[in-house]
Amino acid sequence: MSEKGSFENSLKRLEEIVNKMEQGDLPLEEALACFEEGVKAAAGCQKLLREAELKIESLRLDNGGELVKEPFTDSSVDG
Repeated sequence: MSEKGSFENSLKRLEEIVNKMEQGDLPLEEALACFEEGVKAAAGCQKLLREAELKIESLRLDNGGELVKEPFTDSSVDG
């Protein structure tokens, strides 16, 4: 999952799996295999998103008007 675009590739594959399973005409063994692959793809996407979130920093002005870097938190995007 370290190649460029791996998140996008994993997400696309996950969407393909969901679409295939939503059709409802898969034999049980194939449906279970698709489900397992989908769970792995979803976990991979979540891991990459967590890693990206850790890299994001938000900038804010302190009381003295200076720019301050702080780690990304959900509250950073609320304001």
